[in-house]
Amino acid sequence: MLHELRVENLLLIEHAELRLVPGLNVLTGETGAGKTVLAHALDLLLGGKARSGIVRPGASEAYVEGVFELPADLRAQLGERVPADAQELVLARRVSAEGRTRALIGGRSATATDLQEIAGVLLAFYGQHEHRRLTLASAQLDLLDAFCGPDQAARRDACAAAHTAVRAAERRLEELAGLAGARERELDLLAFELAEIDDAAPDEAEERELLASRERLRHVETLRAAAWGGAEAIAPDEGSGVTSLLAAGGAALDAGSGVDPQLDALLERWHAAAYEAADIGAELRRYAEHLEGDPGALERCEERLALLERLKRKHGGSIEAVLAHGERCRVRHAELEGAELALEEAQAQHAEAVEQRAVASRELRVARAAAAPAMSSAVAQALSDLAMAGATFEIRLAEREPGPLGADTAEFLLAPNPGVPAAPIRDAASGGELSRVMLALLGVANDGSQATLVFDEVDAGIGGQTARAVGARLQELAATRQVLCITHLPQIASLGDRHFSIAKDATAEPARTTVTELADGEVVGELVRMLGADADDPAARRHARELRKAA
Repeated sequence: MLHELRVENLLLIEHAELRLVPGLNVLTGETGAGKTVLAHALDLLLGGKARSGIVRPGASEAYVEGVFELPADLRAQLGERVPADAQELVLARRVSAEGRTRALIGGRSATATDLQEIAGVLLAFYGQHEHRRLTLASAQLDLLDAFCGPDQAARRDACAAAHTAVRAAERRLEELAGLAGARERELDLLAFELAEIDDAAPDEAEERELLASRERLRHVETLRAAAWGGAEAIAPDEGSGVTSLLAAGGAALDAGSGVDPQLDALLERWHAAAYEAADIGAELRRYAEHLEGDPGALERCEERLALLERLKRKHGGSIEAVLAHGERCRVRHAELEGAELALEEAQAQHAEAVEQRAVASRELRVARAAAAPAMSSAVAQALSDLAMAGATFEIRLAEREPGPLGADTAEFLLAPNPGVPAAPIRDAASGGELSRVMLALLGVANDGSQATLVFDEVDAGIGGQTARAVGARLQELAATRQVLCITHLPQIASLGDRHFSIAKDATAEPARTTVTELADGEVVGELVRMLGADADDPAARRHARELRKAA
């Protein structure tokens, strides 16, 4: 239910605040006073597109806000957007003078699409031309399904899920079919690259060792000369070297051993140096001899590094990237090898999904075929109550390609007068008749929604007893849900549980429209105006009071 509607700086309205009640709320006013401005305000709350020039001249922005009762199911959908204990939901829309818009849900920024989804649960808007949506096949099928009852919603959900499964299976089949075309060629390429990587068996530790070995082998002569030179200096084949000199010095020092502890410590260090020098000399000779070992080692090292470098250039620039590419090739190779089996499985899944959709579609069709005659009869009776006695209404079902709503189309046929062949309502009904057909359908095909119904001059093109009948139908709808009706007919306005009057002050600069909630005593005066009589016309006032009393 819509508790409050606030409008600021929208076209002629500088400020308006409507506090609505359950039941039938009516809004009346002179032609051109700005009744449709409020209709546009509600359209903005529904996420509609802001028309250019809707901001009141001189204002920086227009603002529309609706305070709604928060249904439990919508609370779950909104999640953290609203506090857990919230009882109301505030939707708002700002439109700048430059045309930029901003949507707000519960005080938080949102998109117009978000607003459209949320407000669509809370408001159902039927403007002067909105009833023409009922001429669309999709809308007619929705109304028929609503008449089928709550179980039909579950059937629709099942069919939609089955259709989604069919589409997913079709995409999988297309994917596998595309794989099959290039499968052999890709398998050959993958096998070649895998063999190349597996044969090379690249290893990061090995690469580091190879790089170090190559550096050593490239400078082997320098290293050998240095090693032999050091070895000769320490322990030459001929003549005296470091070891012999250290030995002689050690013998001299041994003569003073055991006398002075300080000298004994130095002697111990001297002997350690002699031993170390001898060991270094031996190590240098062994190192130099080892360098002479394999004259082909450098060539083999270069070849191995060149192989690793080629793999790195092809597959990512590092040994790690080469190994990762090899793993991807392995996974892809296994996937392609199993493509035939996957294709068979996908075909089976597709067939099963198609069958499930066919079952769901048949269940929808059975329910629709059973409900169509009963709904046709109920609508015809409702049309009779709406001053279309003798009108016949028929629902024609036909098959179509399966989709999320099954494999049916529904077309509503109307014969407004006896003896006239039934025709699609878009061709058979005038504007006023189409409005009454819409009201009849809304009354008969109750979709279980508690959304506020908004009618913007849905009574256009009718009058007299027909207007009274339309009003009675609006009253019936308002018995179970909130209705807001913008009307120019006193027969309808007199039935309102709350009455708002909109008036334009053309003397203001710029012109200003105000919206006033009428007290019971003021409603009669507004009905007199709507009857086209002077305010003090006693007959008109009597008629107005009678209309109000009859409500």
